[in-house]
Amino acid sequence: MKQIIIFLLLVIVGLIGWGQYKKYKRFSLTEYEYKVPNGLISTETGKGIVLDYFEAVEAVNGYVITQWSSNGIDVRNPEKDNARTQAAVSEYRKRLANVKYYEERLKNPEVEKKQEAISEEEQKKQLIRKQFYLNPERNSLRLGDRNGLVFEIQKILIGKGYQLENDGLFRTETFNALKSFEEKNGLFPDGKLDVIALETLLK
Repeated sequence: MKQIIIFLLLVIVGLIGWGQYKKYKRFSLTEYEYKVPNGLISTETGKGIVLDYFEAVEAVNGYVITQWSSNGIDVRNPEKDNARTQAAVSEYRKRLANVKYYEERLKNPEVEKKQEAISEEEQKKQLIRKQFYLNPERNSLRLGDRNGLVFEIQKILIGKGYQLENDGLFRTETFNALKSFEEKNGLFPDGKLDVIALETLLK
């Protein structure tokens, strides 16, 4: 009887240990990091697009490990389906889409050459998109935010006829201008900068 109990305890300990090992292995450096495809980058690839690409990859990898270590959420293969997990997975997919966007540009040098030939105004729009999509949730803009993205959004709103100060501070007048713009363009008027509002502003 004692031998059976000892055997069962060993089996239980073994299963727990195996589960912990699998959990660790799942997020070892070789397992969780996004792998850069072989042959994607050559010596002729422009420095700017390479830096943008690796920045996007690091944003994905950092988000994956942060969500796992802080919240216990595996955004690549979630076990739960609650609101918090859904939000984390949605953010992960946006960041991953940014990586895929740069990969397509790297795979098609001709497209990249056309990108380099675009106007200065369009380049600025792309930079605004890049900054926003690195962290859409944080960059949705809230009262009191002060940064370069607010400054650029204010410039766009001023160009569309809104009267406000272009100082990079998201105060009530900027909030009201953004809300008014959303309302006039058939968007949900919440005064926040989401994906739809940003793309409508940049048209």
